[in-house]
Amino acid sequence: MTTDIAILDRLLADRRSCRGFDEAEVPDATIARILQMAQRTPSWCNTQPWEVDLVSGAALDALRKAIEADTGFGSDFEFPPSYEGVYRERRREVGWQLYEAVGVERGDRDGSAREMLRDFEFFGAPHAAILTVPASLGVYALVDAGLYIQSFLLAVHAHGLGAIAQAALAQKSALLREWFEWDDDRRVVCAISFGYPDHDHPANNFRASRATIDANVRWHR
Repeated sequence: MTTDIAILDRLLADRRSCRGFDEAEVPDATIARILQMAQRTPSWCNTQPWEVDLVSGAALDALRKAIEADTGFGSDFEFPPSYEGVYRERRREVGWQLYEAVGVERGDRDGSAREMLRDFEFFGAPHAAILTVPASLGVYALVDAGLYIQSFLLAVHAHGLGAIAQAALAQKSALLREWFEWDDDRRVVCAISFGYPDHDHPANNFRASRATIDANVRWHR
């Protein structure tokens, strides 16, 4: 492989969702560099529809407490009503991998609920990026947002940091909209928690599997 191909291959192969973080904050200059890299993401008609609210330190602690006290749930974009077939199998597989890694046994509802709540605590990360797009640009803004998320995650990993994209936080869209005082047109896509990874945290010591390309690709010649 050429050097560029090898670097990209390594970043894609090594990156994983980080669910345990060190308390130390990432320097602002490093975060700015990550944001600058992610800003190069291609977008539909170059609209660059993503907007990011970066929350750290005392502000993130306050947001955690607000989310903990909030009993409402509702997302701007409809979640799947169910997962069926191979999608259900893949979802269950990674879920059991996580539970096994952190010592939650099958049938332990309290343990599984505790792990689910960690999503709303940003997994203890020192930083969180809340990603929104304008409703007026429709589905293609979501496509662009997905590309931006991938760019952001790879940039974080390239800096030796850890991150996890969290759709769960989109279920707190009403609270987030009030908290950040967004315009009515903004729609919550997800949060990305990031920081220095805690390599000893058990949740960081498993790797989700990937399907073979034959499972997702059909060739036509």
